[in-house]
Amino acid sequence: MSVDVRVAAGEADREIALAVRREVFIEEQGVPEDIEMDGRDDEAVHFVAVDDEPVGAARLREVESGVGKVERVAVVADRRGEGVGRDLVARLETAAADRGIDRLVMHAQTRVEAFYERLGYERTSDVFEEAGIDHVEMEKEI
Repeated sequence: MSVDVRVAAGEADREIALAVRREVFIEEQGVPEDIEMDGRDDEAVHFVAVDDEPVGAARLREVESGVGKVERVAVVADRRGEGVGRDLVARLETAAADRGIDRLVMHAQTRVEAFYERLGYERTSDVFEEAGIDHVEMEKEI
């Protein structure tokens, strides 16, 4: 099975991204819908990972000149550990660089901090709570 990781093109892909986020963050992790669906999707570039069905999503927002925020990276439970998250982040980083972004920041759940460290991100904060889940700030120069 080959997973297609791409920038979301059109409303159908955006719906795929939102469906994955709903499954992972709202249904699985219990994030309140009003926090997950934060009204900032229109200002973001969305990414989807699809094979026969949607398996992953992410979004990128430029939060200041040259600085992008990695957000809403999600892989459905039965596809974790297959490299989908790594491929999503790699595609996001390429898109960020293409847009003139040279530094990425994120609020990463502590349970996936080691994953992001393996991708070159460095922790820049103490643990804090967001949406009832422990997070840390991380960043990477690209």
